[in-house]
Amino acid sequence: MSWFIAALKNYATFAGRARRAEYWYFVLFYLLSVIAGAVIDVLLGLGFVAAIVMLGLIIPSISVCVRRLHDTGRSGWWWWIQLVPLVGPIILLIFMVQNSADAENDYGPNPKAAIA
Repeated sequence: MSWFIAALKNYATFAGRARRAEYWYFVLFYLLSVIAGAVIDVLLGLGFVAAIVMLGLIIPSISVCVRRLHDTGRSGWWWWIQLVPLVGPIILLIFMVQNSADAENDYGPNPKAAIA
């Protein structure tokens, strides 16, 4: 949960780097929040709670993805690759699961080295 909160605190920060844990915990809690919104929609007969959750978290999700790309040594512009049908999301997934660049790169110091 602390990684999700950290990503929300940096919701508009597209500079810097994000570790794999920050990205994947954000994705986990994002999906749980959307599922909870969808359950509320079904139980109460509403149709907008899940959509509000998704819209409210769209900028934080883009920023954490861009910072994760920075952590692997790639430009944040690679985020747009997911718009390529079929192969784009697979390529982005491969980028997201890769390990961090070991040393400092153009986007800042290695966040793993700061903790160790």
